[in-house]
Amino acid sequence: MKRFLGILVCLLALASCDDGDLIVDTIDFSAVTTSSCPDNNLIFKLKESEALILNIPEETFVNDPTDPNAPIKLDIGSANQVVYNFYNGKVVADNLCALIPPAIPSINKQWFASSGVIEITTTAVKKLDETNNSTRITGYNHNIIFKNITFKKEDNTTQFYETFPFGDYLKNIDPLPFNFSELLQICSNNGQVYVFSESASFTLDIDPALIANEVTPINSPRVGTIGPVKNKLAYRLFNSVLRSDYFCQPTTPILPTIKEEWFGRTGGTVEVTTTTSGPNTFKHTIVFKNVTLEKDNSNFQLGNNYKYGELQTIK
Repeated sequence: MKRFLGILVCLLALASCDDGDLIVDTIDFSAVTTSSCPDNNLIFKLKESEALILNIPEETFVNDPTDPNAPIKLDIGSANQVVYNFYNGKVVADNLCALIPPAIPSINKQWFASSGVIEITTTAVKKLDETNNSTRITGYNHNIIFKNITFKKEDNTTQFYETFPFGDYLKNIDPLPFNFSELLQICSNNGQVYVFSESASFTLDIDPALIANEVTPINSPRVGTIGPVKNKLAYRLFNSVLRSDYFCQPTTPILPTIKEEWFGRTGGTVEVTTTTSGPNTFKHTIVFKNVTLEKDNSNFQLGNNYKYGELQTIK
């Protein structure tokens, strides 16, 4: 009889642990990858029957690194929500993202964060080409930490964490297009060298001394330095189709509008090698060496050697 009662107690204990009740003292999603919904602002982590959900405005995640030791800070509240759900079955993304979520599993327990701060530190993710040490930005990683966060439970008790790492949220982007022709053009009114595609332009306010109509000695190109005025280098990505009549105007046209604007960091090198294909015709091959393009806190390297293109002039 004692043995039977002992087995019965064990079975009852097991049943009470398997009825979908939340039996957890801490929340731990450190080993779980962050996901997001395509049609709303929800960012989440799923683990078996648990979900940790962050609901903040999409525009919070900007494509630009934060300043060192100065993360974005958001107060937790109605506009910036953190929720922990415990379901009575295995939870999947459709439970959060679908317009009409599945009826099963259902939420068994739900904790709302009532106070605290969301801190977001953003860094650029770059792809390195080891053949020329060039980099291209392929995304931005947003590391999210909750500070002094308090969860309010359904029984009106609370659970507090001084520091709660939510984890990384990666947003991939398309690298900037550099599919330019090698044939450069130059404006007769201001001396700006330019090349463009349907959606982007790459301009150089070149020092006129670098494109003299004289053949340069072998292995002795003319050399200049990228600067804020002389040899100013600018890459622009546009919101609509770019045409040739955009360039060489007295004032910059309003259309098409600029989507992104990157400038050469002071210090890179411009090299110009000049050859001739006839008595009065010259070809200037322009190469950038160790040039960095930057926008706000973002930057990437063109590489050890980047051939800008070839410019033809007539003496």
